[in-house]
Amino acid sequence: MSLRPTLETRRAIPTLEGAGVKLHRAFGFQDPSELDPFLLFDDFRNERPQDFEKGFPWHPHRGIETITYVLEGTVEHADSLGNTGTLGAGDVQWMTAGRGILHQEMPQGNARGQMHGFQLWGNLPSDQKMTAPRYQDVTAKDIPEVIDDDGTKVRVITGEFWGKTGPVDGIAADPQYLDISIPAGVKKTFRIDTYRRAFAYVFQGAGAFADASAPTGVLLEKEVAGEEVNIRDLSGDRTLIRFGTGDEVTVQAGPEGIRFLLISGAPIEEPVAWHGPIVMNTRAELEQAFAELRNGTFIKPAH
Repeated sequence: MSLRPTLETRRAIPTLEGAGVKLHRAFGFQDPSELDPFLLFDDFRNERPQDFEKGFPWHPHRGIETITYVLEGTVEHADSLGNTGTLGAGDVQWMTAGRGILHQEMPQGNARGQMHGFQLWGNLPSDQKMTAPRYQDVTAKDIPEVIDDDGTKVRVITGEFWGKTGPVDGIAADPQYLDISIPAGVKKTFRIDTYRRAFAYVFQGAGAFADASAPTGVLLEKEVAGEEVNIRDLSGDRTLIRFGTGDEVTVQAGPEGIRFLLISGAPIEEPVAWHGPIVMNTRAELEQAFAELRNGTFIKPAH
C-alpha cells in the first residue's frame, strides 16, 4: 500500500456565475489535464436568497457531464427535451449532455433562506461526446450510507465503497464520488484505485491529510502505517486537496470533526478544446458547436 502524496492544497475562489449567483470555485477554466477527467468544481453555499435566487437561466452544454449534489434547499431544473423536476436536500442529478442540450437550474432556499450544493463537470471521451443526452435523478433515500464503528459516515453517490455501490451508473469517467464525515479526533484511511486521479474538497470542520512526501518545514508523524509521513494542516473549510499517485488517503479529523467530498476518476487523456459550457476535442468541433447555436441546429432530434 502507498499513500498518495498531497500535490497541492488551495482555497476555493469566490466567483459570480449564471445570472449573478455567488459561489466558490475550487477549480475550472485552467489546466484541464490537472484533474482529468474532471474539469470544474463549484460550491454554491449562501445564507441570503438574493445571492442565489436569480439562478442559472437557459444555457447550453455539449461534450460533458454535470453532477449536481444538493445539501440544503432545492434546485428546480428544466431542459430543451421537456424534462422538469426538483432536486431536494441530499439528492443528486447526473446529466450527460452528450451531443447537446439546453437547460436551466434555479436554486430555491430552505425555510431559513439557505442554499448549499455542489456542481462537478466531468469530461466525455471523443467517442461519447455526441451521444444522446440523458439524466439520472437520484433521491437522497436511494443513496447508500455506511456508518463505521468509530462513527465515520460515508454516502456513496457513485462507485463502490465498503461493500456498497452508488446508484449512478454508466459514467464514462468510472468515478467514485463519496461524501465523508469523520468524528472529532478519529484517523481514517480510504482506498482509492491507483489508476484514478483524485481530489478531496473539505467543506465543514477541519483536519489533516497524511502525505507520503516530506516538504521542508513540515513536521512528521509516525502513526500512519508505521511509517514517517507528514501531516498537512487544513484550517477552515472550502479547501481543495489534490493528490498524486498511490492507493490510500489518510485523514486525521480535527477537534470539531471534518466533512469532505472524496472524488476520483479514470483520466481520459485526450485533447481538450473548451469554451464556456461546451467541451470538445478540437477547435473545429468547438466552432461547429457555436455555429449550430447561432443557426438553431444545436439540439439534435432523437433517433
